[in-house]
Amino acid sequence: MGLELSSHLHPVGSFDLSDHPVPTGREEVWRFTPLKRLRGLHDGAALGGTGVGAEYDGPDGVAVEPLAAGSAELGSSGFVPTDRVSARVWHEAGQRYAVTVPADTELDAPAVLTLTGKSVDDATATHAVITIGAHSRATVVVRFEGSATLADVVEIVVGDGAQLTYVTVQDWADDAVHHSTQHAKVGRDASLKHVAVTFGGDLVRHDTTATYDGPGGSIEMLGLYFADEGQHIEHRLFVDHTAPKTKSHVVYKGALQGQGAHTVWIGNVLIRKEAEGIETYEENRNLVLTDGCQADSVPNLEIETGEIEGAGHASATARFDDEQLFYLRSRGVSEKEARRLVVHGFFNDLIRKIAVPELEESLTATVETELAKNVLKELS
Repeated sequence: MGLELSSHLHPVGSFDLSDHPVPTGREEVWRFTPLKRLRGLHDGAALGGTGVGAEYDGPDGVAVEPLAAGSAELGSSGFVPTDRVSARVWHEAGQRYAVTVPADTELDAPAVLTLTGKSVDDATATHAVITIGAHSRATVVVRFEGSATLADVVEIVVGDGAQLTYVTVQDWADDAVHHSTQHAKVGRDASLKHVAVTFGGDLVRHDTTATYDGPGGSIEMLGLYFADEGQHIEHRLFVDHTAPKTKSHVVYKGALQGQGAHTVWIGNVLIRKEAEGIETYEENRNLVLTDGCQADSVPNLEIETGEIEGAGHASATARFDDEQLFYLRSRGVSEKEARRLVVHGFFNDLIRKIAVPELEESLTATVETELAKNVLKELS
């Protein structure tokens, strides 16, 4: 018997691959994704490759170790596959590992894991479990670079009273394909800041879901993305308020330039009957820099209880603000510099919210590099 959905905000997961038919593109959760460009990750491409290497750099006290199939850590977040790609990773991942911060630990620097792709020809699947012990404070950064065809699952477990900033940076080469499924469980009075930064790759699709393991939990999701000619970047978010007195705040910002650049943002929030007294807000802003781009932005909010503190969402897609450009040009700023300043202003408040000093300079520099590819080059 296949999976049943009462709505796309009530997915019924299954570890049985037969419950996940090969998507056709007509399904709600796949309708924006160009399946032909997934290189078979959603179908039958072999995933046993070792085309992605991993290196760790960070403070002592963080345990990074391999996991065997069937290890107790796998699934400790409550993750259950709700699509065919993540179900395939669960069964077929050739690389499984755990990153663990013990309870009552405060890291003095980010723990950084760098995954480097070696080739797009060797499809790879990885499964990671990141666990932050109770009352700990940590920043974990996972960077992706190089060329790869990768499907991965990342589980995040934030213990009671803990604080985690988790940053995933997609700095792939132009030919990379990456389908990522990330699931977080946030404990009682714990907080998670989940940050997704996506610049590179031919096709990148992120499915990020989060639930609560007790009252008082807080989730902040921040995203920054920049799509160039022909690039497809898709972020799908689902915050499932499963406990009372919980909070979620989502802010994603993206820019697009070049013919065929396509971004997709789907923001889903479900407030269950037992989640009284919650607060939630989600926001997506897109800045279209050239002709020929497409930005799809779909916020969804489903509320099963009237006893909430507040809930809302906002979405906007626009071109350069002519008034801002006119203001700068009238004060002697060149058009090229004016456009550069507007784009940096668009992203800078979000970069500051990420609040990881080690990343701020590199993110600002990457925005500059992206601008130079198209918008500023045309004005040179």
